Amino acid sequence: MQYTHKKHLFFDLDHTLWDFDKNAEETLNELFIQYKFVDLGIHSFDQFINCYTKNNQRVWALYHNGKIDKDELRRARFADTFNELGISPDRFPTDFEADYLRLCPHKTNLFPETHETLTYLKEKYVLHLISNGFKDAAEIKVAKTNIKHYFSQIIISENVGVHKPHPAIYHFSLNAAGANKEESIMIGDSIEADIRGAHSFGMDAIYFNPKGLPEPDDVTFSIKALAELRTLF
Repeated sequence: MQYTHKKHLFFDLDHTLWDFDKNAEETLNELFIQYKFVDLGIHSFDQFINCYTKNNQRVWALYHNGKIDKDELRRARFADTFNELGISPDRFPTDFEADYLRLCPHKTNLFPETHETLTYLKEKYVLHLISNGFKDAAEIKVAKTNIKHYFSQIIISENVGVHKPHPAIYHFSLNAAGANKEESIMIGDSIEADIRGAHSFGMDAIYFNPKGLPEPDDVTFSIKALAELRTLF
């Protein structure tokens, strides 16, 4: 058990506990049918979701690095997708984005063994959540999936005014937890926000890499499944 000396475990939410891709795909599939995207000239849901996923990942990376704000992120991920698929702006479904934002946070797909792993860890460590997600959505997600009770504190970047990888959110989180860097560790899926953000702050990190993506040299430890944490702590 490599990390038994730790006392405070800080988890990311989206793409780490809450299965963002699966929940988004379920929501978008429902809306694809509701809004009759085939009539707009988008011939398959796979075509749409692949294009959206690429654009969503791109704009979130820009948001993490402070290059765009929340409003631009929400606008661009769908506008750029429709544009790339050849749909003119005057044909964009007016209420589509609002419906997506309303429906998606209520989806409850977690990564396998989330509850079992958090239950195990909570008996031995103090658990915390640090999310770059938006306040309203993040609060719904943790409530609907029944994971709120695992965490001593839930820190949402929108409330703090700065987001990962900025060192200020790590400083804020450790102060709120009454923790120091040596006894704390970050667990998340984002190389930039979670791993490099924690490392630059002087804190250990575990990269959650369920898809087995190539890992840069500065990743010091990684897992492919949350259940692996039960062998490390």
